[in-house]
Formats: sequence, C-alpha cells, structure tokens
Amino acid sequence: QVQLVESGGGLVQAGGFLKLSCASSRRIASFNFVGWYRQAAGKEREMVARMTDGGRREYADNKEGRFTISKDNGRNIIYLNGRNLKPEDTAVYYCYAADVSPSRTFWGQGAQVTVSS
Repeated sequence: QVQLVESGGGLVQAGGFLKLSCASSRRIASFNFVGWYRQAAGKEREMVARMTDGGRREYADNKEGRFTISKDNGRNIIYLNGRNLKPEDTAVYYCYAADVSPSRTFWGQGAQVTVSS
C-alpha cells in the first residue's frame, strides 16, 4: 500500500507564500501522474496542478502563475509552492499519485491552508 504524507500548510497571510510537501513511500518516478487537488469548505474538490512522468506540468485555469508544482525523484517528494495567496485559496490541499494501468490513485491525508485577509 502506497503512503503519501503531507507537510506544510497552516495559517498564511494574504499575499504570502505557501510550500507543501508530499512524501511518498513508493518511487514517485514510477507513477504516471502526481499532483495536487484542494477542497474548500462546502465546495467540490478541484485540481490545482499535476505533473506527468515525463515532467510536463499542467495547471487548472487561473492557477498557473501563482502555483508551481515540482518533484524530487531522488527523495520521492512532491511539492506545491504558492505565492500571492488570497483568502479564496483557503482549503484542504491533497496530494495524489496515480497509475494509468491498472488505474489506481493514492491520496495524501490533506493539509489545511488558511489564508487570512
């Protein structure tokens, strides 16, 4: 069973920075996709960013420019950096790692990020 353990988050002032880390128990280079979703209270989970095994980065609409996804294959860690955070970025952020065949998705436990105005 793959374990993804997130760290970082907490309380951030508007306009501030965010760094989330997600450590994997399995080699992240072996996954087809790794990425981040978030879920605000009362809203559906939405994608923030993902990265393919080939290194291509994909961002949800209006997320690119303020959020950056990266990974360290040697340390098996996935990162999400954010800047110029806004109160509407307040959410629980989840990392994930996915295989295409067979189709499997593994999730982190979630990290609360609260942006104060």
